[in-house]
Amino acid sequence: MRPKRNGAITALLACLSSATVVVMFTTGESKAVGSATGPQQAVDESQYIGSEACQTCHDASFQSWKNTAMGKAFLDHPKTQLERKGCEACHGPGRAHLESGGDVTAIKRFGEKAPLSVPEQNELCLQCHEKGARLFWDGSTHESRGVACVTCHQVMQPNIPSLRFAEPLTGNRQFVKQTKMEVCFQCHPLRRAQVQRSAHMPFREGKVTCTDCHNPHGTPNPKLLIESTVNEGCYKCHAERRGPFLWEHPPVLENCMNCHEAHGSSRPQLLKAAMPRLCQQCHIEARHPTTPQLATTRFAFNRGCTNCHSQVHGSNHPSGVRLHR
Repeated sequence: MRPKRNGAITALLACLSSATVVVMFTTGESKAVGSATGPQQAVDESQYIGSEACQTCHDASFQSWKNTAMGKAFLDHPKTQLERKGCEACHGPGRAHLESGGDVTAIKRFGEKAPLSVPEQNELCLQCHEKGARLFWDGSTHESRGVACVTCHQVMQPNIPSLRFAEPLTGNRQFVKQTKMEVCFQCHPLRRAQVQRSAHMPFREGKVTCTDCHNPHGTPNPKLLIESTVNEGCYKCHAERRGPFLWEHPPVLENCMNCHEAHGSSRPQLLKAAMPRLCQQCHIEARHPTTPQLATTRFAFNRGCTNCHSQVHGSNHPSGVRLHR
């Protein structure tokens, strides 16, 4: 009797396992469909009229949008049910808008004057753009300050670097955001001024841009830095400063921006202050008198500390304890 009882228990467990697998598979499938369709899934499908109907009245906007990466993906190679809706994937079903003769309140609109709040506008974008570089968007500096996706991104027209203005889509000239740097400068005018200084990162030359160091969509690091520390970001281009060195210079090891202003400076090498003033912020000048005159002089004008201490970032020479040449 014991073998039969064990067999019955085994069969029962097998059935329960199968049922669990079916339930898990069904739940996962339902969730996948929901994520593809987003907030549009509860809307009556008969309310959708198709992008061709939108093109009838908005041909200029449609022709411009279809040449963007988003337009090509939605119109030429749609992969999800949401992408197949075309214009209505973002603006919502258009039947009420069409039958009302173009009532703008009958569709979802974007921008500062749109009735949708910034989180509601961003939610529509995040239906497709919820992963990748936007993993830390929720709770980031820009998200918490009410920055909308459309504040930086233009969806309805391709970005044309050679044009600063585009001819009308709605009757008014519209600004075309040319570069990432120009977009950031809308809210960061101090950085715009620093980039115009004599010593600067090669922003103006187009060799470096803001997103080389910062991720505007959020990171777990301070200042939206891509790397975990300032130094790690600097070392991507300045690998010779990484070390390790036999003789380390503590402020360098701590943070490059103890001495340098990363965005631009009026002094050589992006220094925050001229030498020897910069060095004398940490090193007491009275303990380094080289002439009788300097013993009573607060700052050694016209003398650079790096004339002697040239290996200021660190030295590997056995006699380089003072970071000499």
